[in-house]
Amino acid sequence: MKSFAAAVAASFVLAASGTAANAQISDDVVKIGVLTDMSSLYSDATGKGSLAGVEMAVADYGGKVKGKPVVVVSADHQNKPDVGVNIDNEKVDAIFDVPTSSVALPVSALTREKNKIHINSGGGSSDITGIACSPNTVHWTYDTYALSNVAGKAMVKRGEDTWFFVTADYAFGMALERDAANVVKESGGKVLGDVRHPLNSSDFSSFLLQAQASKAKVVALANAGGDTTNALKQASEFGLTQGGQKMIALLQEITDTHALGVKAAQGLIVTDAFYWDMNDETRAFSKRFNEKVGHMPTMIQAGLYSATMHYLKAIDAIGTDEAPKVMAQMKATPINDFFAKGGKIREDGRMVHDMYLFEVKKPEESKGEWDLYKQLATVPGDEAFRPLDKGGCPLIKTH
Repeated sequence: MKSFAAAVAASFVLAASGTAANAQISDDVVKIGVLTDMSSLYSDATGKGSLAGVEMAVADYGGKVKGKPVVVVSADHQNKPDVGVNIDNEKVDAIFDVPTSSVALPVSALTREKNKIHINSGGGSSDITGIACSPNTVHWTYDTYALSNVAGKAMVKRGEDTWFFVTADYAFGMALERDAANVVKESGGKVLGDVRHPLNSSDFSSFLLQAQASKAKVVALANAGGDTTNALKQASEFGLTQGGQKMIALLQEITDTHALGVKAAQGLIVTDAFYWDMNDETRAFSKRFNEKVGHMPTMIQAGLYSATMHYLKAIDAIGTDEAPKVMAQMKATPINDFFAKGGKIREDGRMVHDMYLFEVKKPEESKGEWDLYKQLATVPGDEAFRPLDKGGCPLIKTH
């Protein structure tokens, strides 16, 4: 018998959308599948919190759309592409989240084949809206280009212009290093070297010693989740920052910073799409989320609430859950909520919105458990994300 994880994308993903000219809500239900990491290194940033973000949006919408119930199912892809594309349980109309780019990319291809909607919040590779773009996929929250672009330009401008990369050896890590290295070089900096580590590593000593020996001004971690946390803890033990090198986590979630604590993480530069303490709206949502989940929302989890609301509003507006029609409505409608003001979904599937540069507070600056960041900059979406004509998306007609 298949495990639950190996048992919730053939029909979780695969039943094709109805094609009748007068299509309404198929099967008299709108079914959202949350495909995520429930048990491994990205489970704090995604996982149960991702499921909670979707469920909160559905509940706030009233649990129905056009009088039909909205059902949410979930599965753990275990960060394995073969598991992610072979989960089968119940038919779904849309797949949400999908952290781990090596899973997100084949799931995006599969939803295109089966004419379903894929709204990605957790995966990071900019290839999702670049060479692997799909008319059925929206990339909602962040990507490797935006993370690299916001932080790289700011740091090189400050004179931190020689970099060494410690990179997770899979699609996301390599895309993050590639995009960051390009930004550093284009901004006038130099890349002195890089080293690759296996996904879900516990020992970073040999990698960090190479970074230290490079004498680069910036040691950039092109990884995420537990890998980032482990690398930062060990970098502190090896004295990298005490020796004058600046550490940057190119993807650092609020849960990672909280796990490290401000004493260990102080001064760390972080690029993010969301922070709980920005205004009354972000605080109100985050308070409710914290009460439900037990921690403040990551950008991925907050993004999923926003994306779910946008998806349901699109179905409500047009009276069908047929994928192409819903996608057209989503792309035609701006996003204005606590997550994004004036957000827009481009032709390549990229949801463009402001990004933020933060610095982790010193212990004496922090006034509470989750009072972790001070904002350094707001970068408008059109400056943060890759230009439409630069990503190589085959959907974009170039003249």
